Amino acid sequence: MNWLTSLANPAVFLRLTRAVLPWLGGVSSILLGAGLYLAFFVAPPDYQQGETVRIMYIHVPAAWLAMFAYAVMTSASLGVLVWRHPLADAAQKTAAPLGAAFAFICLVTGSLWGKPMWGTYWVWDARLTSMLVLFLLYLGLIALRQTMEDSPRGARIAAIMTLVGFVDIPIIKYSVDWWNTLHQPASVLRAGGPTIAAAMLWPLLIMALGATTLFLLLHLTAIRNEILRRRVARLTAQAVAADERAPADALEPAR
Repeated sequence: MNWLTSLANPAVFLRLTRAVLPWLGGVSSILLGAGLYLAFFVAPPDYQQGETVRIMYIHVPAAWLAMFAYAVMTSASLGVLVWRHPLADAAQKTAAPLGAAFAFICLVTGSLWGKPMWGTYWVWDARLTSMLVLFLLYLGLIALRQTMEDSPRGARIAAIMTLVGFVDIPIIKYSVDWWNTLHQPASVLRAGGPTIAAAMLWPLLIMALGATTLFLLLHLTAIRNEILRRRVARLTAQAVAADERAPADALEPAR
């Protein structure tokens, strides 16, 4: 636990991430570049969907990362409520915009895929609706943090709302099993193993790994920026308070 406590120290976190971020950037670029090449130039078209299936290589990783980001927020929220750690609060706050971005990409690419496949950009399907709810949850949490700024009370309220909203994650995952939906059942993360062809599976997995490293890169960068922003805000507040406590005659020019 000592190493975990040390890592949770903001100064240690800043030092470690400064060394890790360039490597994450390189790995993310390689994986996404290779994944996009395989997805759009090597992977075969689907026998039913044709070339439209290539949207999957963006849509599915975006959906996974939208849920992964919320899981990260949930874990950080526990750190806020149990230990009241400022680093956990920064992680919770900065993950929300990233999760919202991935959820938005998922919804847009799903709509683009749905038009040729279903004949419409949107249907009130269980999975689509639950993903839309996740996107709205992200927007609500972002608005809440902007309204309440950096107050401890705002951090606790956001953490509680995040924990309550986590119920949407299993609904997204298992909606295709619980209800009769237009979405096909899981073909990658399933008990019996993947049912998708290997020629399509590998590009999809590489894209998912690339998107995950991209999320880690952006999230760690955002946490660093949040830590530094709070330091500047605290130092500014201290300087203003010191000026207010200074005697009025000390501010007058010498005669």
